[in-house]
Amino acid sequence: MSRKLIGAAALSLITGAAVASGTHTAPHHEEMAAGRPGEAAEATRVVEMTMRELDNGEMVFEPSELFFAEGETVRFVVSNEGLAEHEFVLDSHAKNGEHMELMARFPEMEHDDPNSVRLEPGETGEIIWTFSKAGGFEFACLLPGHYESGMQGPILVN
Repeated sequence: MSRKLIGAAALSLITGAAVASGTHTAPHHEEMAAGRPGEAAEATRVVEMTMRELDNGEMVFEPSELFFAEGETVRFVVSNEGLAEHEFVLDSHAKNGEHMELMARFPEMEHDDPNSVRLEPGETGEIIWTFSKAGGFEFACLLPGHYESGMQGPILVN
């Protein structure tokens, strides 16, 4: 009888924990200001992004602006061809501003967000993204000083 009681108590705790945690969409489907992470099989276009510094000290993305259709899923292949660490972050201008302020206070902060990739010089990474909302958004490098040095660009989704 005591084994049954222990088993029932354990099952109750497991079930209670599952209920207490609530239900939520898996993180790779979380809706954000600029859309949501996409599935690689649904990507209809590949966009190659380059991050680098210029001789005059400016830091740039190439291309410098992006245009997409609402509902489009894109595979971003992001290459850091510069001499410094850079990141590529997709979000709204306001959310990027909030994130940039946080990065200024905690410059060594590391994060694993589905809308960003941080790369050392010579590295390449990718983001699969679905632009599920129409509007104006932004891509940027939010490392301290990089945004101000030119590492941002507009995204128009219509």
